[in-house]
Amino acid sequence: MRTPSFMLRRAVAMAVMAGMAATGAIGAIADPAQADTAPAAGTPTTVAADALSTWQVNGVVWSAATVGNTVYATGQFTRARPPGTNAGDSHEVARANLLAFDISTGKLLAFNHRLNGPGYRVIASPDGSRIYVGGAFTRVDGRPRAHVAAFVTATGALDAAFHPSVAGTVRAIAVTSSTVYLGGNFRKVGKAKRIRLAAVRRRNGALLRWAPVADAEVYALTMSPNRKRVIVGGKFQHLNKKAKVGVGAVDASTGRSRRWISQPIPTATNGKYSFVTDLRTYGSVVYGSADGEGKHWFDGRFAANANTGALIWLDNCYGATYGIFVTGGVVYSVGHAHDCSSLGAFGETTPITNQRALAETTAATGHDPAAPGAGSHYRHQPIPSLLHWFPTLSPGTFTGKTQAAWAITGNSRYVALLGEFTKVNGVAQQGLTRFAIRPLSTNKQGPLASSVLTPTVTVPSSGSVKVTWRATWDRDNATLNYRVVRDDGTVVALVPRRSAFWSRPQMSVTDTGLTAGTTYRYRIQVNDALGNVLGSSWVSITA
Repeated sequence: MRTPSFMLRRAVAMAVMAGMAATGAIGAIADPAQADTAPAAGTPTTVAADALSTWQVNGVVWSAATVGNTVYATGQFTRARPPGTNAGDSHEVARANLLAFDISTGKLLAFNHRLNGPGYRVIASPDGSRIYVGGAFTRVDGRPRAHVAAFVTATGALDAAFHPSVAGTVRAIAVTSSTVYLGGNFRKVGKAKRIRLAAVRRRNGALLRWAPVADAEVYALTMSPNRKRVIVGGKFQHLNKKAKVGVGAVDASTGRSRRWISQPIPTATNGKYSFVTDLRTYGSVVYGSADGEGKHWFDGRFAANANTGALIWLDNCYGATYGIFVTGGVVYSVGHAHDCSSLGAFGETTPITNQRALAETTAATGHDPAAPGAGSHYRHQPIPSLLHWFPTLSPGTFTGKTQAAWAITGNSRYVALLGEFTKVNGVAQQGLTRFAIRPLSTNKQGPLASSVLTPTVTVPSSGSVKVTWRATWDRDNATLNYRVVRDDGTVVALVPRRSAFWSRPQMSVTDTGLTAGTTYRYRIQVNDALGNVLGSSWVSITA
C-alpha cells in the first residue's frame, strides 16, 4: 500500500502537539520497553515474532537442546507431521517421544529413536558430540536404558557404552568433558544409594562417589563457567541437609555444599511453595525460571552470580515459567505470565489473560516498583527490562494443564518454542515453532487490526475537524507511525507512538483551514519499522 505524500502546515503541527498533550492518556500506564526487531541504540534486538514453517507433533515436548542447527526435542508424542497439515496427514511419520529438526529450515531430520516412556530433559555435551536424555523411560529402541540415555550427534546412534541404571525419574542433567550429573526423583543408581542427585562417568556411565542429597525433587542442573560448581534447582527445601530453598550449589568433585548467598525462591509455607524449573549459565551468570504453587508465590525469573549465588536481578512476574534460554543479551522464557507489574508492564486482568512467551534484558535496568510476592526475601530489588516481543500461543489440551510452550532453545540466529500449543499467532501449528532474527525472518508481523483504530471525527470550530483514535499494537515493534489521511491525499499529521497490548494510548489531531460546509473523509494508516501497513475505514464529516 502506498501512502500519500506528506504535506504538513505549521499550524497543523502545532495543533497536533497540543492535541497530543491534551489526550495522551498513556502517562498513567507504564510504557513498554523500546526494544524489538528495530530497537533504539544500546538495546538488545529480539528475534521477530513471525512463526516460521516448522514440523509439528501430536503430543507435548517437555525439553529441547540445540547443537549447531539441530534441535533435539523430547516429551510425550507418537507422531510428527509437516507444517500446515492436520493430524493423520498422509505424510505423518512415527516419532516416539524423541525427535530432531533443523532450526534453520524447520524440517524433520532422520534422527529416530523410540523411548518407551516420556522424556523430561535433554542436554548437549559442551563439545556437542553427545546429547543426554533423561525421563521416565526404561528402554530405548527396545534396549534397556534406565531413565537416561546418550546419543552420538555425528551419527545419531545410541551410545552403547553409556547405560547407568537409575532407579527413578531423571528430570535434570548437566555435562562436563568427563562427567554427567543427574537429578530427579530417584533414591538409587545401580545398587548404590543416591538421593535425587548422582554423577556418572561420561565415557561409560560408571557411577561416581559424588552424592549430595536433596530432600525433594530436582528439576534443573547447570555448571558454573569453570566447571567446579554444580548449580542445583528444584522443589527441595534442604540441600545436603542444610536449609537451601529451591536453588543452591555443590562442589563438582566432592558434592559438598558450596557458597550460594541469595534466596530467590521463598520458603514453603502451609503447602504453598515455589520451585526452580530451569537453569541456564550464560557467561558468569546463572539464569533461572520458577513456578509458584499458591497465589502470588514466585513465578518469574532470576539472575545470580554463578560463583557466589549473589542476586543480580529478580523479575516477579506472576504466572509460572517453565523454560529459559539466553542469547544476544536477551533472556527468552516460556510459561503463562499474567501479571508483570513487577516490570512496570501489564497487570492482572479479569478474566485472567496469559502471555505465553517473554523476552527480557540480561542486565538489570531498574528496581521493582510492585509489592513483593508471598514469602519473598526481596523488595525493590533490581529488575531487567521487558522487551517488546509478544508472539501469541494458544494453549493445548494434551496434558490437561491448559498450557502452551513448556520448553525453549535456540542459537544466535533462531529461537524455538516447544510444548503442546495448537496455534501460533492465530495460525494452526502444534507443539513446535521457531522464530528468527530480522535478516532471516519473513517480517510480516505488522500492526494488528483493531476496530478502535477507526477514528471518530468532530467539529470543534468552524473550518476545523478533530480526528481521534486509539492506538493498535504490534507483536515485535514498540513504536508505530500513525498517519491521519484526508481523502484528497493530504497527510494531515504523522504521529509516532509506542504501544503494547496492555498500553494503547488515545490520540487526536485537529485539521484546520478547511472550507465550511464541505464534507471530508478521514482514515488512519499505521506502519511499523519493517514496512507493514494497516489502514482503518474511512469516516466522513462536514466541516
